[in-house]
Amino acid sequence: MFLGRLSCLRRAAARRLACVPYGIGDVGPAALTWIDRLQQAGQTWWQALPLGPTGYGNSPYQPLSSFAGNGLLASPEWLIEDGLLRASDYEGNVFPAGAIDYDVVIPFKRRLLEIAWNAFRTGTRADLRPAYEQFCDAHRHWLEDYALFRALKEAHHGAYYLEWPSELVHRDPAALAQARRSLEDVIDQGSACSICAVSPRRAPQGPRAGEGCTSDW
Repeated sequence: MFLGRLSCLRRAAARRLACVPYGIGDVGPAALTWIDRLQQAGQTWWQALPLGPTGYGNSPYQPLSSFAGNGLLASPEWLIEDGLLRASDYEGNVFPAGAIDYDVVIPFKRRLLEIAWNAFRTGTRADLRPAYEQFCDAHRHWLEDYALFRALKEAHHGAYYLEWPSELVHRDPAALAQARRSLEDVIDQGSACSICAVSPRRAPQGPRAGEGCTSDW
């Protein structure tokens, strides 16, 4: 029994990987290349940390949502490929080599996502809008409230939600309707960030998804 278990683990290895060309790792081409290398090396399983939007302490194990993707993990390379960013939008930034400086990375990534969103909402790559609308519709059961929550959190400068006005804390319908109207663009941008973070169009396929290499992607 014990030897059988050993044989099952002969291609198992543990390694923490963080690629930081943009100050923090992302779910982009380098991540998929790494998965390909695992499969080619005969690895039988791999695991990623939770990909949800981090909250207090920037811990992946304390996400603000169990469903949404983390906008910090959106790939600038793929946004450039989609025509929503230019290389000049992120050139000139210098990041620490051995650690993630969230105080620098968060505003940097948010600025890139805002540039990409402004390009998208003003008509750049209109062919992507059906996929965006399909995503929003398929995930409406959680996405609408989550995007509203993030917009309200930003409007209240990151304050804990119990410190917001009581009508929002108690989900007064009139207050929520007013918030949806006044924060409409921010809410829509939050929805777009969720699809940018882990794009279904570029999710691992074929050997990446299940040919000899099991994952929790």
